[in-house]
Amino acid sequence: MAVQRRKPAKRKRTSARPPKRGPGVPASRDHALSLVREMMLIRRFEEKADELYSLGKIRGFLHLYIGEEAVCVGAMRGLTSDDSVVATYREHGHAISRGISPGTVMAEMYGKVNGCSRGRGGSMHLFDVSRKFYGGHAIVGAGIPFAVGLALADKMESKPHVTACFFGDGAVDEGEFHESMNMASLWKLPVLFICENNLYAMGTALDRHESVRDIAAHARVYGVHAEQVDGMDVLAVEAAVERNAKAIRRDGTPRFLEILTYRFRGHSMADPVLYRSKEEVSEWMTRDPISSFLLLLRNAGLVGDVDVEKLEKSVAAEIDEAVRFAESGEWEAVEDLTRDVYTPAGARS
Repeated sequence: MAVQRRKPAKRKRTSARPPKRGPGVPASRDHALSLVREMMLIRRFEEKADELYSLGKIRGFLHLYIGEEAVCVGAMRGLTSDDSVVATYREHGHAISRGISPGTVMAEMYGKVNGCSRGRGGSMHLFDVSRKFYGGHAIVGAGIPFAVGLALADKMESKPHVTACFFGDGAVDEGEFHESMNMASLWKLPVLFICENNLYAMGTALDRHESVRDIAAHARVYGVHAEQVDGMDVLAVEAAVERNAKAIRRDGTPRFLEILTYRFRGHSMADPVLYRSKEEVSEWMTRDPISSFLLLLRNAGLVGDVDVEKLEKSVAAEIDEAVRFAESGEWEAVEDLTRDVYTPAGARS
């Protein structure tokens, strides 16, 4: 007997459409140029990383941030140099925005000792204590309890600092997310949780892994103030982070931002991106954070063709220097390979 198959229900993706840009304008021409240059720098850095990975210069995993530049660039402008930053494995942009030089980031991806983690971490483990940049965490959600610990330390030492913790929408499913939210709220810790909701946990769409797709609602359950922000608008992100960091310093309680964004590339270099349509990607690319911001600046009379040409040349020179720095770096000496590996005396046969 033939078995009748039921037609699968059509899935609703209520948050799969890009938000429209708000009416904001930059405070000044210099501020506008610095924002757009930094976004350009991160975009060109990642495009070069893509090229170098294909040439075998960079090994291991590589997760590109292309399309999400407005999030890290805007967010870092809303923090101070005394605040702590914890990021995920897709963190090249966060590291560069935090002030780590593109050269040391590129060298780290090459595995050279002049990298920011001395070549031992690679793409997913960028680290710089001097800039209070604490990763680079390869495990989904692993940075969240770590950020809570940093904030607890600041509170116990009565330091007026904020810990900004970046993570993706997939991390919201993890148990450590809920445990951390509960503890941060209960103990009133100065953490700014920043969920970069790009709609996909690797290749799984939000509506396939979240029973409650309003991610900000997950934070409100724990009594944490939460807002939703347009992550394709660098000014909106900057304003939201600045406003909420200020509130945390004033009230001493955690806050949560769900930043709506979109990655134009796959999850990693090995991802053929078969799980989303070309139409969906094209629609989000109309809100490209760099080109749409440039259009805003042109319409406001703040930049012209000459400015853009100068920015592109300046960024290209900085990327060339970053590659030269990585290429000229040295490999770690073979006799140092077991250094920092902890083995109890007498444990080895």
